[in-house]
Amino acid sequence: MKASRPGRVITRFGSQVLVEDEDGRVHRCTPRRRLEHVVCNDAVSWHPEPSGDGVVTDIHTRGNLLERVDPRGQRKNIAANVDQVVVVTAAAPAPSWPLVDRYLVAIERMPARALILYNKADRPDPDPEGTAAALQGYEALGYPVLRTSVANGQGMEALQAFLAMGTSVLVGQSGVGKSSLIQALLPDLEIRIGALSELSGEGRHTTTNATVYRLPCGGALIDSPGVRDFSPGPTPQRELAQGFVELRTLAPECRFHNCTHTVEPGCAVKAALEQGRIDPRRYASYRTLLEAAEA
Repeated sequence: MKASRPGRVITRFGSQVLVEDEDGRVHRCTPRRRLEHVVCNDAVSWHPEPSGDGVVTDIHTRGNLLERVDPRGQRKNIAANVDQVVVVTAAAPAPSWPLVDRYLVAIERMPARALILYNKADRPDPDPEGTAAALQGYEALGYPVLRTSVANGQGMEALQAFLAMGTSVLVGQSGVGKSSLIQALLPDLEIRIGALSELSGEGRHTTTNATVYRLPCGGALIDSPGVRDFSPGPTPQRELAQGFVELRTLAPECRFHNCTHTVEPGCAVKAALEQGRIDPRRYASYRTLLEAAEA
């Protein structure tokens, strides 16, 4: 029996993966058939084959999994064992705060640490009051908020300090500057992409699947495919409120343990909403996700 070695999946391409071993060397491997669901940043066991490639023999228990639902309703795994998720917004395109809420629901359920990043902070904001109110609202809920600009370096040291704490992934709308942030954080990215392309034998490596890179500042960064929208993985109705910090805090005070926070009497969430202690926009995000879960 061949001795297995520990490794981490760097990226997946087709039916194969690139696995980094304990010494930092990267190997092209084929997962066994029962392991077809292996994803970026999975901790795995593998062994080399005489052909020079390797075989992934086992996936270690995941600490968490970042996943989304595509427009056809199919679940798509993005990356495993993520410590931190950076939700990127910017003045242009105009921030979609409901989209930020959907990301936060997924992050809370993983669970993982969240950072809300307002990028391109050097550019004029068409709605400075609205942006400030939204960001202050997230800070009041306990989420760290950071304003950054690749152009003038604002906030970049603070971002690097946050990323150094673990394995992170950047998510957000198309056009908010994720690629520019990644280029600034990984100045040798093109060289690394070329090396992965050569290893995979697939020609030019593109971000069609998530790829993890070690950061010069410490930690690791997962470069994930851009998506126009994001919906968290299937969430049972009773668990949905757990993804909203303010609802989760108030839910134990509701009269009924299975309160949906919509029509039930004695609902602490509805009472707080009427008293102005809960942001109506956040509550609307909850109701939208609840209706989708019930559909």
